[in-house]
Amino acid sequence: MLAISKLKTGPDIPFVLCVMVANGNYGTARVSNSKSVQSIVKSVGPYLPNSRLQAFLHRSENKFTLQGVYFSSVAERILVQAQDPAKVSLEIQNAISANQLDYSWKLFEQHMHMDGFPRKSVISQLVTSYVDSLDMQWLGKAYELVERAIEEGKQDLLEKEVLIYLSFGLAKARLPVPASTILRKMIDMEHFPPVTGWSAVLAHLSQTADGSYLAAELILEIGYLFQNNRIDPRKKSNTPLIAMKPNTAAFNIALAGCLLFETSRKAEQLLDMMPRIGVKADANLLIIMARVYERNGRREELKRLQRYIEEAPNLTDLQFRQFYNCLLTCHLKYGDLDSASNMVLEMLRKAKEARNSLAAAKFMINAAEIDHNHSPGLASVHSLNNSKDLNSFENNRPITNAVLSYEEFSKDRNFSKLEAESKAILGSLLAKLQMQVDLITTKRGILQPTETIYVKLVKAFLEAGKTKDLAVFLLKAEREDSPFSNENSAMVHVINACISLGWLDQAHDLLDEMRLAGVRTGSSVYSSLLKAYCRANRAAEVTSLLRDARIAGIQLDSSSYEAMIQSRVLQQDTQGALQLFKERKESRIPKVTQKSGAETDEAGLMTKLLQEIKEGQRLDCGVHDWNNVIHFFCKKRLMQDAEKALKKMRSLGHSPNVQTFHSMVTGYAAVGGKYQEVTELWGEMKALASSVSMKFDQELLDSVLYTFVRGGFFVRANEVVAMMEKGNMFVDKYKYRMLFLKYHKSLYKGKAPKFQTESQLNKREAALAFKRWIGLT
Repeated sequence: MLAISKLKTGPDIPFVLCVMVANGNYGTARVSNSKSVQSIVKSVGPYLPNSRLQAFLHRSENKFTLQGVYFSSVAERILVQAQDPAKVSLEIQNAISANQLDYSWKLFEQHMHMDGFPRKSVISQLVTSYVDSLDMQWLGKAYELVERAIEEGKQDLLEKEVLIYLSFGLAKARLPVPASTILRKMIDMEHFPPVTGWSAVLAHLSQTADGSYLAAELILEIGYLFQNNRIDPRKKSNTPLIAMKPNTAAFNIALAGCLLFETSRKAEQLLDMMPRIGVKADANLLIIMARVYERNGRREELKRLQRYIEEAPNLTDLQFRQFYNCLLTCHLKYGDLDSASNMVLEMLRKAKEARNSLAAAKFMINAAEIDHNHSPGLASVHSLNNSKDLNSFENNRPITNAVLSYEEFSKDRNFSKLEAESKAILGSLLAKLQMQVDLITTKRGILQPTETIYVKLVKAFLEAGKTKDLAVFLLKAEREDSPFSNENSAMVHVINACISLGWLDQAHDLLDEMRLAGVRTGSSVYSSLLKAYCRANRAAEVTSLLRDARIAGIQLDSSSYEAMIQSRVLQQDTQGALQLFKERKESRIPKVTQKSGAETDEAGLMTKLLQEIKEGQRLDCGVHDWNNVIHFFCKKRLMQDAEKALKKMRSLGHSPNVQTFHSMVTGYAAVGGKYQEVTELWGEMKALASSVSMKFDQELLDSVLYTFVRGGFFVRANEVVAMMEKGNMFVDKYKYRMLFLKYHKSLYKGKAPKFQTESQLNKREAALAFKRWIGLT
C-alpha cells in the first residue's frame, strides 16, 4: 500500500497521484504549496489509464473531490480515504480530541464500511464524547452506535461504565425511552449496573410523565429477579447481580414520580413488591406509602400504617402533617364525617392547650415579647401556606444542565456523585409533593386545620343532609378555636353561603340550631334569610322567622321591613303590609340600606365554600367501599368472590369506575387464562366510554393491553392501542416487544395458508399489524 502524508512540489506529483488513483490504494495527501486544485487536475489527467477516469476527474474538478479525496478550502488539504483501519481509528481519536464530532462520525462510518467496528477503546471514546456534548443529535448517534453493536452481536465492545454513562446522559436530556432501553439491554447482556448508578437514571426519568412510568416498570422488572430469595447472596458469582438490587432510595424515587404524575395504582404495585425483595421503609417511604394508600382509597392500610408513623423516630412536623392530611382525606372519601370532624376537633383542642401552655410560660418568665418566627423550639417548621416557603420549594432545583464529564465519572468507582444527584432530585420531588397538602397546616409545631377542610366538611355534611351534626361540629370548633363572634363566625358564613345557593331550609335549620344552643347571632343573618324568603314568596317561613327574631330580641333593619312589605303587597295582603309599616315606624328604624353578610363579597370561608359547592363533584362514597372489597378478593386471586362483589355493587346502584376495572383485570391476569373474562370487561368498558363518557387512564388500558398480548388476542389488543393513541397515552413498546418474543415468537412467520376462514384471516392480519406496531417487522 502506498501511503503519503505530504506531497511536495515537483515533477513527481502527477505520477504519484496517478498511481494512487489507478491502483486504488488511497492514502492521505496534503498539498502545502499554493498550487490550485485546477492545476493538479490538469497535471494528473494525462496520466490516467482510461477516458472514464479522465471524465470523472474533470466532473469532480468543481466539487474539490477525487473519488474520496477531500480538498480543504482553507489549507488546500487533500484527504484520501485510507484502507488501513488502524490509521482510521487513530484519526477518529484525533477528531474526538479536537472536538470534531461530525468528522469523527464520518470516520466511524468509513471504518464500518472498511472493517466493521473499531476496537473497544475507540467505541468508548466515541460514545462518551457524544454524551459529554449533551446535544440531542450526538446523544442520538451514541444510542444508535450502541444499538447497532448489540444488534450485530458485538456486545463485548461495550463497557458497562460507558453504558451507564450513556443511559444517564439520555435520561438527563429528557429522553426516557432510549435511557431505559439501555438499562434493559445491559441486564439482558448481564452487564448488571449497581443500584447507586441506575438510581440516578431513575431520578431523571421520574421528572417526566412518560419517564416516571418507565421508572416504575424498571423497578418491577429488576425487582422480579430478586423476588422470594431467588438470588443466593452467598455465591460470589452473584455479587454484581446483588449490587443491582433496588434499595429504599430507588423505591422512593419511583414512587414519588408515580404520585406526581398520578399513576398511583402502578405505585401500589411497587409497594406490593417491597416485602418480596426485602426492602425496608424509611421515614420518607412511610409518608409516600400513606399518600399511595390515600390516592387509592385504602383506609384500612392507612390505619395500620398510623401505628408505624407514631412510633417512627425522627419524623418532622411536615411529615406528620402529610400523613394526617392523607388520613383526613380518606375519611372524606368514605363519607365518614364523624371520624373526620373528630380529627379536626382533636387538632383544635391540642392547639388550644398549646396556646394556654405558651401563655402560662410567657407569664412565668415575664417576657415582654417572644419572636415566634425565630424561636427554635416553637417554629421549627413553617406553614406551607406561607408564600416564601412555597418559593423556597419551587427554587429547590438541584438539577443542572451540564452532565458530569466522563473523566470525573470514571474516577468515581462507587458512583457517589450519581448517588448524591439522585438524592438531591428525590428531595426536589418530595418538596413538590409537600406543596399538595391543603387540609392541615402547622403553627408553632402544632397541627391545625385549614379553611379548606372546613369547606369540604361543610359541603359533605350538607350533601348528606346532616344539618344538625354540622351545627354541632361548627359550634364545638368555634369554642375550641377562638372566642365566638356573632357576626364573623364559621356558622354565620355557612348560613350565608346556604342562602346564596338558595338552600334556605338548611340555612334556617342551622339558625335554629344556633338559637337552641344558646348562641346569639346578629341581625344580618336574620335579615338575609328573611329577604331570601320574600324573594321566593314563602310567606309562612317569613312569618316563622320573624317570630323567632322577635323572641331572640333581634331588631331587623329597614331593608328587611321593606322586603316584607313589598312581599305582602304582591300577595295582596294590604292589612299585613300596613301592620309591618306601622311596626317599623314605631320602632323608629332609619331608612338606611345596610348590606347583609350574604350580599357583601365575603372573603375566606364563605367564598371558598361557594366555589367548592358549585365546582366540586358529588362523591359516591359507596364506590370506595366496594372497590376495596373487590381489590381484596383480586389480590387474593379469589376471582369468583370478586365477580359476586362486582355484581352486588351494581345491584346497589354503584357504577364501577376505573379502579374497579383495574382490580378485576389485574386479578384475572394474576390467575392466568381468564382472557375471555377480560374480553367481556373490555366490551363493557367500551360501552361505558361511549355512553357516559367515562375516561380510562393509562394504567387501566396498559393492564388490559398486557393481558390481551399475553393471551394472543391481537384484535382486541389493537383496539386498546388505538384508544391509547387517541388519548395520547404513553405505551412502553419495548415491554410488549419482549412479551411478544417470549410467547409468540414463531407466530405467523411462514406464508399464509391458501385456505383459511375469515376469522383466521382477521386474526393473522391483527397479529401482523401488532407486530409491525412494536417494530418487529
